[in-house]
Amino acid sequence: MGTKSVLPVINEEAGMGGQLTRREMVGRLLAAAGAGTAWRLVAASHPIHELLKNETVLDEAEKLGAADWRPLVLNAQQDETLSALSERIVPGSTKAEVDRFIDLLLSVDSAEHRQKLAESLAAFEAESQKRFGKRFPSLDASQQNMLLTDASAHPAKENSSGSAERENQGLHKDFENLKGWISGAYYSSELGMRELGWKPDRVFASFPGCEHPEGHS
Repeated sequence: MGTKSVLPVINEEAGMGGQLTRREMVGRLLAAAGAGTAWRLVAASHPIHELLKNETVLDEAEKLGAADWRPLVLNAQQDETLSALSERIVPGSTKAEVDRFIDLLLSVDSAEHRQKLAESLAAFEAESQKRFGKRFPSLDASQQNMLLTDASAHPAKENSSGSAERENQGLHKDFENLKGWISGAYYSSELGMRELGWKPDRVFASFPGCEHPEGHS
């Protein structure tokens, strides 16, 4: 059995010395967003917003640290790719168990969203094989950064003849999809919330922007 994930209470009204579960942390994050606090890291249309309102599945997040954890939706190769992409896009994602939390959310999500995430992972693997002849997790840091930098760039617009190439259009869409899952999972964790400005005894009125240079353009 894994250690329960907890966070010291982040507002004075909750009482001194208390602790917050993942569900309670997410509840406070969503409450702040509902009150007008900016959380610009994830597109408003991304499915993770609705999934973070599912209190039942958030209670299950307390089990993600178990030594015998196995993915519910992703296969081993997909989980390895997601873990590698997560750590490169948002450093610290491995420690925050981002891949495990995303897999848990997917277990209660629609088949359409599960398929889209699987397709996004496959798209990065295909591009990695095309460019470097290796799977994404096997690339070195510079190769991973190169691929993600290209994927994060906005696709070229058509020229006057309407014939401009859109080389990374598909991958850009896949990047945005994955970035939403990864950012949402990370910044609703203890590590991510602290990075955004949560303190043991107070919370900022607005969240600082993400300072990670990789992939957040």
